[in-house]
Amino acid sequence: MNTHDSLPAEADTVIVGAGIVGCSTAYHLTQLGRDDVVVVDQGPLPTTGGSSSHAPGIMFQTADDKVLTKFAMYSRKLYSELEDDDGEPLYSKTGGIEVARTAERMDYLQRRVERGTAWGIPDPQILSPEEVEEKLPLVDSDVIQGGYYSPSDGQVSGVKACAALAEAAMEQGARFVPHTRIDDVAVDGDEVQSVVTKNGDIECNEVVIATNIWARQLGEQLGVHLPVTPVEHQYTITEPLEELAESHTDVTDDPVYENYRDVSGEKADRLLSDPDRPILRDQDHAMYFRTHGDAYGIGSYNHESIVPDPQELGGNDEDGEQGSVHEFSDYHMDNPTHPDRPEKAPRQASDELLPATAEKELEHKFNGMFSESPNGLPIMGPVAEYDGLWSAAAIWVTHAGGAGKALAEWMENDAPRLPDGPIDLSHCNVNRFQPHEGSWDFARDIGGEEYRIVYNIVHPKWTWTDHQRDIRRSSIYHTLKELDAELWAEAGWEEAHWFDSNADLLAKYGEQIPDRDGWEAKYWSPIEGAEAMHVRNAVGLHDMTSFNKMEISGQGADEFIQYLCTNDMDIDVGQVRYTLMCNENGGVRADITVTRVDDDRYLVLTTGRDVGQNHLAWISQHAPDDVVVRDVTSNLSSFVLTGPKARKVLEKVTRADLSNDAFPYFSAQEIFIENVPVTALRVSYAGELGWELYTPSEYGERLWEHLWEAGQEYDLRPYGNGALDSLRLEKGFRLWGEDLHTEHNPYEAGLSFAVDLETDFIGKEAVVAAADGDRISHNVACLTLDDEEAVVFKDRPVLDGDETLGYVHSAEYGYAVGSCVAYAYLPPEYAEPGTKLEILHEGERYTATARDEPLYDPERERVLS
Repeated sequence: MNTHDSLPAEADTVIVGAGIVGCSTAYHLTQLGRDDVVVVDQGPLPTTGGSSSHAPGIMFQTADDKVLTKFAMYSRKLYSELEDDDGEPLYSKTGGIEVARTAERMDYLQRRVERGTAWGIPDPQILSPEEVEEKLPLVDSDVIQGGYYSPSDGQVSGVKACAALAEAAMEQGARFVPHTRIDDVAVDGDEVQSVVTKNGDIECNEVVIATNIWARQLGEQLGVHLPVTPVEHQYTITEPLEELAESHTDVTDDPVYENYRDVSGEKADRLLSDPDRPILRDQDHAMYFRTHGDAYGIGSYNHESIVPDPQELGGNDEDGEQGSVHEFSDYHMDNPTHPDRPEKAPRQASDELLPATAEKELEHKFNGMFSESPNGLPIMGPVAEYDGLWSAAAIWVTHAGGAGKALAEWMENDAPRLPDGPIDLSHCNVNRFQPHEGSWDFARDIGGEEYRIVYNIVHPKWTWTDHQRDIRRSSIYHTLKELDAELWAEAGWEEAHWFDSNADLLAKYGEQIPDRDGWEAKYWSPIEGAEAMHVRNAVGLHDMTSFNKMEISGQGADEFIQYLCTNDMDIDVGQVRYTLMCNENGGVRADITVTRVDDDRYLVLTTGRDVGQNHLAWISQHAPDDVVVRDVTSNLSSFVLTGPKARKVLEKVTRADLSNDAFPYFSAQEIFIENVPVTALRVSYAGELGWELYTPSEYGERLWEHLWEAGQEYDLRPYGNGALDSLRLEKGFRLWGEDLHTEHNPYEAGLSFAVDLETDFIGKEAVVAAADGDRISHNVACLTLDDEEAVVFKDRPVLDGDETLGYVHSAEYGYAVGSCVAYAYLPPEYAEPGTKLEILHEGERYTATARDEPLYDPERERVLS
């Protein structure tokens, strides 16, 4: 590989880290026309010594997350098109098989088929045990119940991919400089100035941190939260197996062989050997397998999490073993140490599945490190604290091609994109993290837990963790516990999903709540339905403190608010307006309510929660010097009082006139509730008469008490997020991050009423094109299941016969409308009301009908009452 020995004095873009992510980003930037790109790495090239140098390179494309699946699909295509120096394709399309040893895992594999179908994986299918053994003769079919097969899965060598991507980038003008350890990124105020290395400085406009397990250290130097957690992962390679003798390969003439062996030692001979049969997963025992010529590689997550201190990580020496590899622990292979799998040691499980490996020597074995993040997703995008600083961390070989493409598009064209269209990276955004997530204490525990659950069967409603609980508490936290709230963790908050104290409501509403069993019943209680019906029929009180709240103020606040928002924001003090924010490509960046609380001060409310910091960062990045943006989420306790009896309750504790004339819908007033000062907004996410009530946090508990006492006469009940999700779907209210995101514009999302094309705002040109019909590929559709007892979950395919039209973005049972409500984006002709479609869920096809929306109170009589 023809690298450069010296650093240039300046460059437009410097990428720190020449592993697979750095190489992919450089390649895609040069493909977009950038030729002044410099990539530096502390190690040699292309075998830098990082995770790419020891990665087994298995490419299972189907993930539980759409972004990871899309990244993997693009990566597979990219690696398939690249060739090594000998003209051989990089990608080995062997197919991939995930086996099940239990009935529960077989159900999970059916969900893999459905997600794969929803997101475009080619021909995902279920195999019988005999079909698995036919494709993988060394598997003992007697110990499995079946498998999931993805024919286009396969394997790629991380080192060979790095070499090919780097060579292609250098042909377009990029420069790669090995043996260059970065010491710092120099900044002036909030702008990147240069990269400081032991070999000299490079003045630059942009810096990409692509150092993977080392990213946290550089972030800490800059005061930036990059909560990357290094974790140790066991990988072994057997001695040659007689059954694989015909697969023996000689890799000594490979162009990267000498460099690879210099860094990685004798195991390079095996790591460079491509597989000639399907890659294999045994997730019940948290293990995976691939052949290396005539030997089998065995990867194990089936051990307790081993999390090294990032401050103690070694670097990569110019000669010798790489810093991302630690000594192998035989104990973790020969004993059951995984807390969720105590019954069997990894080696025992491996030998059961592949009897040919039993009692064979493990010729090569090491603990290789890779990175985890707090939610298991990449840490990407522009870092809010500094103009010109970008992150590309916590990304694996499987996803690096797609991640590099999306990041390059983001850097060059202001929004992430793959060839088939925009891709929403809100849950991958580097700015998504709450302050507490920057602590090593948090990252150590949650990163270790992400490693533990990587092959667990995780329910889509599972949102809390076993560690780091009770970090953020609303003012009524103890009251929620006294009311027997089922608390789930969300962005560090403890949020109520339902209240066991409301179990008596089942006697009143039980007949309207279809029973559930199996997968659909997990993390659900019929009390959710009872709470929803009580809000519809009486009155409920909900703690919404965790919703993100921002204050925008200053001399230029008026112009700035209009610049952010798609709606006409020329509103008076005391008015509330629903609006959208779009990115430069017209994708919906957020939906918000804006209240003008003073001449030069606005309160901005969004439901972002787990990604709400993204909204704060994005708004702050666009703010001019005469505008101040403050996060006031923790400053304010907020509750919503809603239901047909809400006015009666509120009238008991305030002297304010709550009539429609004095306090109309979508207006705000400063009032007192007994002795508590409150900013009251007449809005309701439940679609009923109601008020959102905001007060300084120190008053929060007292405000709840006043409302609670006043409401007893009207049977006021608390309600949780489970009921709220059902209520808002019945009313057709969108949830950002599910029904709304940057992959769709306001017109596709059915929110044209929130757009005023007479105003100027970010993304207007693209939104105008959408208004003219030039960019409408899908429209949002409200679907109800014809089976009034059934319920489906999100991320399941919507079908017309054998054609996949889209997938469910959000779904929940609508207790007031008597059916499951699902929202999906579909080709316009299929979104027309009355259209009959099917949703594939848990192996069953459920007939669904497109409906006019909203399903509940279409004339708005309830909210205007």
